[in-house]
Amino acid sequence: MQEFELIAKTFMGLEQVLAKELTQLGANNVQIGRRMVSFTGDKEMMYRANFQLHTAIRILKPIVHFKAKSAEDMYEEVMKIDWSKYILPGKTFSVDSVVYSEEFTNSRFVTYKVKDAIVDQFRERTGTRPNISVSNPDIRLNIHVAEDNATLSLDSSGESLHRRGYRQESVEAPLNEVLAAGMILMTGWKGETDFIDPMCGSGTLPVEAALIARNISPGVFRKEFAFEKWPDFDQDLFDMIYNDDSQEREFTHHIYGYDTDMKAVNTARLNVAAAGLSRYVTIEQQDFKDFTQPKEKSMIVMNPPYGERISTPNLLGTYKMIGERLKHQFMGNEAWILSYREECFRQIGLKPSIKIPVYNGSLECEFRRYQMFDGKMSNFRHEGGIIKTEEEKREMAQKHRFKKEREFKKRLDENEQNAEADIRSFTFHSLERNKFAGGKFREDRERRPRFDRDTEDRKRSFRRGDDDRKRSFRHDDDRKRSYNRDDDRKYGGKRFDKSNKRGGFRGKNTYSHED
Repeated sequence: MQEFELIAKTFMGLEQVLAKELTQLGANNVQIGRRMVSFTGDKEMMYRANFQLHTAIRILKPIVHFKAKSAEDMYEEVMKIDWSKYILPGKTFSVDSVVYSEEFTNSRFVTYKVKDAIVDQFRERTGTRPNISVSNPDIRLNIHVAEDNATLSLDSSGESLHRRGYRQESVEAPLNEVLAAGMILMTGWKGETDFIDPMCGSGTLPVEAALIARNISPGVFRKEFAFEKWPDFDQDLFDMIYNDDSQEREFTHHIYGYDTDMKAVNTARLNVAAAGLSRYVTIEQQDFKDFTQPKEKSMIVMNPPYGERISTPNLLGTYKMIGERLKHQFMGNEAWILSYREECFRQIGLKPSIKIPVYNGSLECEFRRYQMFDGKMSNFRHEGGIIKTEEEKREMAQKHRFKKEREFKKRLDENEQNAEADIRSFTFHSLERNKFAGGKFREDRERRPRFDRDTEDRKRSFRRGDDDRKRSFRHDDDRKRSYNRDDDRKYGGKRFDKSNKRGGFRGKNTYSHED
């Protein structure tokens, strides 16, 4: 098949991880950019990139690159494209804009210019115009403008790829699935040891860890991808990719998630079960201050509160407790911690061997590794222990210093005063909440569950619409339960509805950040 240019978007700080994923996937001409990685591949590569990448937000297929120094330039360049090849009669489209330009200061203005050019071309040639659909268009377009350089692309993903489809419920400020997967891949862990998240929230890290350990494609839970509505969509090719589980592997260790909040524990259990991974993941209620040395070799990856979107009483004391637990109850193992404040990291009281800047939403955080060993570091090295590889040293040399928040200590002092004060003297502070955290559930969202193919008799097939093309599903014993939160959210053991495109289950959903 013919190769063409493709762009994979991701979060700041995950570009290197995404580039490595693409190289392992077989992509050609992989080039790292700012919050993106460009590459070349054929139609199969584009399908696989959407279906198999853990750290991509969306996959774009550029139509044209052009210069635009004015709104008229933008309009004329878009008019040059033969849009009948991309938007068939009766189909809808939408335009998404990303703009970094002094000339084009309003992304919505760019969106309107592109839309007007497309609509005017159809009106001139056919006398009719295609309709715009924001919620569920047949064709999604993306226009990226950097000063006077513009790239107009087809969006092959649709909904952001971080929306895997397994999340049933959420907690406040959930960790984004793409960021969670990127963090795990940064550690180099692929299932060689037990995995522990002592502050698991809604279970994002444990679920993403299980997918990585089993090498399960994260796209298997999604209802659909945007490329399935394209005129040249190859159904047989995508069915082949979807049903290919030859690269999946066994996972002989175990994943543990803990949280002090029982609501979070129940939410995490529900999400783990929805992904069909309860066989590999155990979620329990436990405070990290009660954590004891694990019997098996383990890795900890954790995302404690930062004092931003969510906090905890005595925030700095929490970080001090984390350091004490690691020092006394995690000998011989490795821990990775994501946080936002230098003051918080300082309370841990341990020297990190690696510091990696990453963004959690708009927050510039650091992801730090702590290697726990008995005795002095010099003795550890003398016995052959490696604190930092040469490659890690080179990467660290390219990283910028961690930024300190100047007013953080002031705000901590104010919080402590508020905690001790009478309600009449309480100083209220309004914190801007992420607009997606804790938002309304999406109505009647259809998803498909993933089943375990441990034995042949657990396989099930279904029809896509009126097609006779069948796909196999996996089923875990733990998925046979029904969650009777709403009648339309029952799924385990229930025969699939043919009207559901992917044989999934209907449910409500809350997600984290948009890209």
